[in-house]
Amino acid sequence: MEIVLLLVRILLAGIFALAGVAKFIDLKGSEKAFQDFGVSKSLALPGAVALSVAEIGIAVLLLFVETSWFGAIAALGLLLLFIGQMIYQLARGNAPDCHCFGQLHSEPVSPISILRNILFAIPTAYLVFSGRAGQGMGFSDPRLDVMQLFFGVMIVSLLMAAIFYLRTISAKQDTILKQIEVMELVARDGGSVEREELSHPHEGLPIGAVVPDFAMQNLNGSTVSLADIRSDGLPVLYIFVSSTCSPCKSLVPEFEQWQKEMSDNVRFVFVSSGKLSDNADKFGGELSKHLIVEETRAFADLMKAKWTPTAILMDANGRVASHAAAGDTAIRTLVEQIRSEDLSREFAHFTNGHNHSGTSKVGEPVPEFSLADVAGTEITSEYFRDRKTLVAF
Repeated sequence: MEIVLLLVRILLAGIFALAGVAKFIDLKGSEKAFQDFGVSKSLALPGAVALSVAEIGIAVLLLFVETSWFGAIAALGLLLLFIGQMIYQLARGNAPDCHCFGQLHSEPVSPISILRNILFAIPTAYLVFSGRAGQGMGFSDPRLDVMQLFFGVMIVSLLMAAIFYLRTISAKQDTILKQIEVMELVARDGGSVEREELSHPHEGLPIGAVVPDFAMQNLNGSTVSLADIRSDGLPVLYIFVSSTCSPCKSLVPEFEQWQKEMSDNVRFVFVSSGKLSDNADKFGGELSKHLIVEETRAFADLMKAKWTPTAILMDANGRVASHAAAGDTAIRTLVEQIRSEDLSREFAHFTNGHNHSGTSKVGEPVPEFSLADVAGTEITSEYFRDRKTLVAF
């Protein structure tokens, strides 16, 4: 039994060490997780650092039999705090990203997250209630069989690797199931439908075009304009959805996850049409805070977002900064491009490979030239410098 307690301590130490180091490596993500849980911005970063150090310290304490009881008490207290916070957030209808293992594994809080922490708390509580003298063998214990310990550690390591592998497979299965669901929804009626009034899904406004003004309602009935959307000075990713769009509904979990992960760099706005009540039923929860609704599809038509779902990026200057990305795969690709790009870079924009005008020249200098106008005056490329000019060929 004593060697089992040693293996339990090693397992718990590994979990806390992994969590602490992963959080410390991704302090920005940890800071955001603290803010999502309601911690003030001024305390979020110090709290993230303190939690990382505490988890690493607990891992060290658990390894040595002389200190493991104190480590178990601290670990149990931390786990109970996590469980309590998760239950509180779910009770309020929130699902903040737990950021439990940094970038290695991060997911919105759910009953599964609570269950996982309860499973960690059970062996931790056993160590606490076993008392200081009941912590199992130490590494220097003469009764310790090195081979027995080695095989025990190997079994624990293989078990953790198997769990990680199964989670990876499960995530891939979820992606496949979502794609199958979309295919089934599209193919449900069978055959093809001719829609001559619709353009190619990716034929949107040209990059650099000014985004037209609008006035729509949010789910609270308040009017929202383009100026309101641009008030924080961030680029805006418009995602056009519909209360009758089944594929849109299947993407809601990803929409919510992207919002949480990228909110510091880009603002997400979901544009729908129809009745407010229908949209509230379809897009409730966290996404509803970022949803605006128009009675007709006037704004969507101006943006040439003829299909749902479609995503179009607007830069901080109010200009179109991406080609239209229609469909789940194209939207995921655009989001990943935005995630990895410095959006503050001048002329930052994204193409989807469907523009028929060749390679995008947005942001490139006008080539050197010298021509005479109808009055015989020489016009050179310097004429365009530091001014906005429309050239018609």
